[in-house]
Amino acid sequence: MKNVIFKVHGMHCDGCAQIVQSVLKRREGVQTCAVSFAQGTARVLFDPVRVDESQLQAAIEQAGYQVEPHRDASGTVA
Repeated sequence: MKNVIFKVHGMHCDGCAQIVQSVLKRREGVQTCAVSFAQGTARVLFDPVRVDESQLQAAIEQAGYQVEPHRDASGTVA
């Protein structure tokens, strides 16, 4: 399993965070995710064999939000 944190721009309320979380949870290979409107982040634990970071980023972008390069749980830009 791999843990990444995406910086998500364009969320205006908790409802936006719920949309992002719903989009991510529907992706095959996503184990858990937590999206914070207040912090503007999405933390995702996923199976890199079944889904990769670019697919997760694309899912968020298709929902209408902008995504900065993500960081893994250690803070390293991936």
